[in-house]
Amino acid sequence: MSARLKSPQFWIRPEIQALKAYHVPDPGDSIKLDAMENPYTWPEPLVDEWLEVLRDVELNRYPDPGARALTERLREAMQVPDNAQIVLGNGSDELIQMLALAVAQPDRVILSPDPTFVMYRMIADVAGLCYESVALADDFSLDLDAMLHAIDLHQPAIVFLAYPNNPTGTLFDHAAIESIIEHSPGLVVVDEAYAPFTDASFMPRLDEFPNLLVLRTVSKMGLAGLRLGLLAGSREWLNEINKTRLPYNINVLTQASAMFALEHKAMLDEQAGLIRKERRRMLDVLSAFEELTVYPSEANFVLFRVAKGTADAVFGALCEQGVLIKNLNPAGGRMQDCLRVTVGTADENTRFLAALEKALGVSG
Repeated sequence: MSARLKSPQFWIRPEIQALKAYHVPDPGDSIKLDAMENPYTWPEPLVDEWLEVLRDVELNRYPDPGARALTERLREAMQVPDNAQIVLGNGSDELIQMLALAVAQPDRVILSPDPTFVMYRMIADVAGLCYESVALADDFSLDLDAMLHAIDLHQPAIVFLAYPNNPTGTLFDHAAIESIIEHSPGLVVVDEAYAPFTDASFMPRLDEFPNLLVLRTVSKMGLAGLRLGLLAGSREWLNEINKTRLPYNINVLTQASAMFALEHKAMLDEQAGLIRKERRRMLDVLSAFEELTVYPSEANFVLFRVAKGTADAVFGALCEQGVLIKNLNPAGGRMQDCLRVTVGTADENTRFLAALEKALGVSG
């Protein structure tokens, strides 16, 4: 038998071979401001209470396959309308994958703006779907005419809209999103991963649009380690999408931990409020740097553009000072010369801003 037949190059789809795996850098001892995480930990007494809850979890038993108690707790916490159905995923990434698998057929299209969350494209490629993107306007707002034209041209099975958008932090115009929902032949998924940091949401409007689904995660609330996402929408859609969910996808530790954490949602909301306050300070200070173009943000991060050709040098100088942020310059296109910083604690942000001032001096 030919050795070639036994090689991955023979059997793995060319689209998969062409992909680059999602890379997460090792932060080492650096201040970690690259992954849009909540920087706050729990007080020790609360950690002790949580560990007591976990003592009663039966690891020898399969979890509740429908995570029924957790689903109802999330419905209340995220104010999901009573008429909407909920499907939970191992992070919102799994829910995006379930959506793609549910509609996947040759030549079907997933469409979204560009730049946006990279997993929409990656999951479309993995599922064997075509992916089409529409460039955002110069200020990173939606180009509505271009979006509607692309919808007419490609007839997408799913349109993904991150709201607020990642990596730009911008909040798309709600009237433009309404037009896209009404104009789309298939699903429109409004991805509200950053809901804790904005007052805008399409969750209350699920009953108005039969082809609208809303995606949420607990990650940005301060529970990124639990890997728990939520998809809400009409029962007609979610009954079908739920068929792509693998059994027992929400493990017992996640179910117990999320139930406990959501009993203390007031603390998580308070942390989100601190992040919002620090975001305002970060935007004000960054905007004072003449070398930077700073973009408005409704998320827990700030996108800024440095002088042409200096992004890698600024990023490297920050790393040398023990501050890790996200270098978007290698992505090219609209992200050329751009860096993105997560809003951390007040101390972390102060140290970042001091390090950035030095880095800009070095790169200049």
